[in-house]
Amino acid sequence: MGRILSVGLQFAVAIGLLVLLWQVADGQSAVNHLVNAELAWLLASLVAVTGQLVLSALRWQLTAAQLGLVLTKQQAVREYYLSQVVNQLLPGGVLGDVGRAVRARAQAGLVISGQAVLFERLVGQVALVLLFGAAVFGTWAVPGGFDLPASLQFSVFVTLVAAFLIATGVAIAGPNLPGKTGIALANFIANFRRAVWAREVRHRQVLLSIGTVVLNIATFACCAAAVGVMLAPAAAMVLVPLILFTMLIPITISGWGLREGAAAMLLPLAGATAAEGFAASVAFGLVVLLSALPGVLVAALSTVTKPVRP
Repeated sequence: MGRILSVGLQFAVAIGLLVLLWQVADGQSAVNHLVNAELAWLLASLVAVTGQLVLSALRWQLTAAQLGLVLTKQQAVREYYLSQVVNQLLPGGVLGDVGRAVRARAQAGLVISGQAVLFERLVGQVALVLLFGAAVFGTWAVPGGFDLPASLQFSVFVTLVAAFLIATGVAIAGPNLPGKTGIALANFIANFRRAVWAREVRHRQVLLSIGTVVLNIATFACCAAAVGVMLAPAAAMVLVPLILFTMLIPITISGWGLREGAAAMLLPLAGATAAEGFAASVAFGLVVLLSALPGVLVAALSTVTKPVRP
C-alpha cells in the first residue's frame, strides 16, 4: 500500500509541475514548437542518445569484468536496453538497474553484480560533474563568452566544493571507521578503484565516460535545436548538466516536471524563451523514452525464449 501511494504521489507531482509550467511558461507556445520541431534534429538526438546508451553498456561491461563478472558486448547492450526502458516507465529511475544487477548475479553473486552496476552509474555522474565543473571554470577564465549570473555561480561553486569535500572525507575516513562499517567501506572503495581506476582500464573508463556525457549533452542540445534554440557549446556544457541534475531528485517519474521547470528557467540565460525551454525538455524526454523502447522487445524475446522449469 505504501509503495502504491509513493508511486501515486510521484505521478501527481510530475503532472502538477507540468500543469503549472503550462500556465507560467506558455504551454500552448511550447506545443507549437514541438509540433513544428525539425525532424532532422530529432533524428540526430536519437542517434546521440543511442550512442550514449551503447557506450554506457560498454562501460558497464568493462567495470563488471574488473570485478570478475564477464559479459559479452551483446549481453551488456541487451541488458542495458532492458534496464533503461524499466527506468523510464517505472517510478524511482533505478528499478531497471536493480533488475540488471539481479539478472547478472549468477557468476559472482549479488554483491559484486550490484557493485558493478552502482560503480558504472556512479562513474557516469562523476564524469558529468567534472565536465560541468570544467565548463563553469571555463566561463570564469574566458571573459566575453557565456556567463552565469553571479548568484548561480556562487551556488554552483559552493555545491561543487561541498561535494568534493564529502567525497574526499568518505574516501579517507570511511575505511578507518570501527567495526563492520569500516571494513565494508574499505572493501567498497578497493573494489571501486579496481573496477574504475586500475591502470589497465583507467584510460578506457575516462574515454567511455567522456563519450557518454558529451553524447547526453548533445542529445539535449539537438532537441533544443529542433524547437529553434541553438545552444553554443559553452552554454550547452554549463546549462544542460544543471537541467539533467534535477532528474536525480526522486519525487517524480523519470524527472518529468522537474527537468522541464529547470529548462524553462535556465535556457533563457542562453537567449531562449521559457516556452522554448519547456518544449526542448519535453522533446528530450520523449526522445530518451523512444530510444529505450527496444528494451520492450528485449523483454518480450527474453520471456518467449526463457526455458520452462519442470
